[in-house]
Amino acid sequence: MTDVRLHIYDVTNSGSEKTNNTILNINKIFKDGIGVGGIFHSAVQVVYGDEEWSFGFCEQGSGVFSCPSGRNPMYTYRESIVLGKTNFSIFKVNQILRELSREWPGNSYDLLGRNCNHFCDEFCDRLGVPKLPGWVNRFANAGDAAMEVAGTTALRLRQAKTEIVSASKVAYRFLAGVASNVNGTNGANGTNGAVPDSPSNSNRGTPRFQGTWFKNLITTGAKPSSSSDIENHEEELSSATGSRSRRSSTATESTT
Repeated sequence: MTDVRLHIYDVTNSGSEKTNNTILNINKIFKDGIGVGGIFHSAVQVVYGDEEWSFGFCEQGSGVFSCPSGRNPMYTYRESIVLGKTNFSIFKVNQILRELSREWPGNSYDLLGRNCNHFCDEFCDRLGVPKLPGWVNRFANAGDAAMEVAGTTALRLRQAKTEIVSASKVAYRFLAGVASNVNGTNGANGTNGAVPDSPSNSNRGTPRFQGTWFKNLITTGAKPSSSSDIENHEEELSSATGSRSRRSSTATESTT
């Protein structure tokens, strides 16, 4: 068994001293002060030799590379952590590195979703030791999650907009059909669109009535009438008809 060690660097390869100092201050505040994370480069050393292995961008070939442990010239060295021990021999470790070199081409590098810390996680997983502490790659993971949420939200908004437009078209066609049927019935009865000003007819076919009816349909749902509902409705109509007849007879008698 041999140790697997993680080497961690502050990312200070921007080419701008001002930017590099800003990154150092961010890491000092958020890692050293608060303990939540920062902007880091990492590499894994299997202590059979003095090399550490990591991953970076290149246009052609594998992005997996090695350098002397703790001495990567592009970054500022911060610390090292022993992650555990591996049971693999040096030959098995070299086999794993050859596989990773094929699977991690340099042009697949992505700052948020496929960076050096993701590579080290994968390497540690295959070596059978714990992955990196959460704070090492927390900023990249948070950024990747934010991008995913933003993309998912935008997709759902587009889907909702499409569904609303479709529902509006269906509702419009339905209401237009109701208005057309009502006008056609009135014309067939010889009323030329003029109907008696009774409570049941005063609102029929008007846009306000249709809109209210459709809103109630959506809110409460359309329920088929039961036989008792039909009978009650018929009794109410009979009572109303009888009442109008009596009032008509009374008026006639008074006139005579």
